Amino acid sequence: MAPQEELKQPADFPKKMMNKKQKKGYRDTRRHFMVILIRFLAAIGLFFSLLPTVVQRAWAKTKRIILPKGTKMSKLVNHNPATLDTRNLEVIPLEDFETMGLTDHQVNLDQWRLEVTGAVQKPLKLTYAQLLKLPSIERNVLLICPGFFTNHGRWKGISIAELLKLADADEGITHVSIRGPEGRYAKVEGFSISEITANQVFLAYQVNGQELPRKHGFPLRTVAEDHYGSEWVKFVHRIEVHKVDGSQ
Repeated sequence: MAPQEELKQPADFPKKMMNKKQKKGYRDTRRHFMVILIRFLAAIGLFFSLLPTVVQRAWAKTKRIILPKGTKMSKLVNHNPATLDTRNLEVIPLEDFETMGLTDHQVNLDQWRLEVTGAVQKPLKLTYAQLLKLPSIERNVLLICPGFFTNHGRWKGISIAELLKLADADEGITHVSIRGPEGRYAKVEGFSISEITANQVFLAYQVNGQELPRKHGFPLRTVAEDHYGSEWVKFVHRIEVHKVDGSQ
């Protein structure tokens, strides 16, 4: 019986096996690299998409147009309020105020409450009477509804920063959302915590020394300096506080 020949592997077999492993590792590394690259490019794209807005707001804060006394409101309807220095503007009569959006929403003060919720330790539900007892702030602020009208009034109300103190807001909060009114016409707008602490954004219950008229958002409306009128939420009933991680 002839002896069986010993089964021999090709001389380059270990080398071929090693190459296959190397190729698989290379493909995995390349795939991982491509995933990282795609995520990086997406982040860069998001950054540059936001950059014009950030630059515009930063530029507006450092380079404003000083409006002379006697400037007509009609000449400001196509301006961005963040680009204007209004220190010389006169307050216009309340009867000359124009308005857009919901104007006939009725609020029952016996049932209405201002809620402060989200990233706070002590959520609040305050009556209108309780709000009137809080320390007040009063400022002249310009409202522009682009292409339509401009109102310059003296607004009096409450500091949202003060409400956050009462609610014992968490550390690391980044912005707040303001909602109003309740029901089918509900609207929400967000504002940075820096604007809140500087009282550039607050809640008004009076304008030009009078109780806020219903068509202007009674019992509370947002006053948002440097923001268009569309962001001045009317008939406010809730403030939601948000943290850096997106939680409430």
